[in-house]
Amino acid sequence: MCRKSQSEKHISDRPLTGNQPLYLAPLRGITDAIYRTTYAEHFDGIDLAVAPFITTHAGRRIKPSHVRDLHPEANPTMPVIPQILTKNADDCIILAEHLFDMGYATINLNCGCPFPQVAKKGRGSGLLCNPDGLDRLLERMLSQIPNKLSVKTRLGRHHPDEIHAVMTIFNRYPLASVIVHPRTGVQMYGGAPDLEAFSWCLQNCRHPVIYNGDITDRSGFRELERRFEGVAGWMIGRGMLANPFLPGLLKGAHAADNRTMTSRFREFHDALLERYCNRLSGPSHLLDRMKGLWKYFAQGFRNSETARKRIHKARSIDQYQSAVNAFLGNEPVWFW
Repeated sequence: MCRKSQSEKHISDRPLTGNQPLYLAPLRGITDAIYRTTYAEHFDGIDLAVAPFITTHAGRRIKPSHVRDLHPEANPTMPVIPQILTKNADDCIILAEHLFDMGYATINLNCGCPFPQVAKKGRGSGLLCNPDGLDRLLERMLSQIPNKLSVKTRLGRHHPDEIHAVMTIFNRYPLASVIVHPRTGVQMYGGAPDLEAFSWCLQNCRHPVIYNGDITDRSGFRELERRFEGVAGWMIGRGMLANPFLPGLLKGAHAADNRTMTSRFREFHDALLERYCNRLSGPSHLLDRMKGLWKYFAQGFRNSETARKRIHKARSIDQYQSAVNAFLGNEPVWFW
């Protein structure tokens, strides 16, 4: 199967209210190929995923393990765009060429990772407080890579007005799109998204703009749709992890009854557990991965804190499964 056909697939024919596609956000350690594939087999609504970032390394040799999650056979059900974390143009060019040979006609540059250990190295949101360096990086990359390039950005590393200089730079280059998470890097995921700043981005960016940030329910999403009619797409992450039915609901699907939702979620959960069991080395890695997912899963249910703590305290897969079965067997109530 040719990945180029997937990454360039025309996706606007599966509309939201305003005909914009719905993107899965990249969450490192969560939305990997197993999660993406299993999700697409059990739920509807996501048109395209931006994969969690891969970091560039010096040298021309790309280790197979470095791009394993992006192999076409690992991504049969959901179109994917790889994301690169870098501050070195030459290393990025090598990786981009390798991804192009794998079939990826479009890649994404991470200009938004908020974690200090990344930003302090001048990567992710650390790029945003060095506009001249970002300019040189884009100029060198776009003169050499065979792929189209989109970027995912925050408003700035420290201050939201950093986006003004950054947007001027973005506008100089032929970018495929700009995904904007309207928070600063130092905010991490706290506080409310700055919708006024996003409005400024939408008005001043010459590229298609995709909104990312706190899409967690239908009513809030409809407000965003009404306010930002010119947006080119929507990116959803933590809201979908908490409620995997949400993308379908945003596209107009009818809600099922609570019992049916829980049954479908259990099938999804069990498929993830089985696939991670076959992929990960040892029960401790499997347990850590599933506990990490429940950090998000639990947010989709009412009165789930006691169950989440019990799941987190599990010291074996048997204890974990017992805690999950007890919770799901008690017909928990979903948030809407």
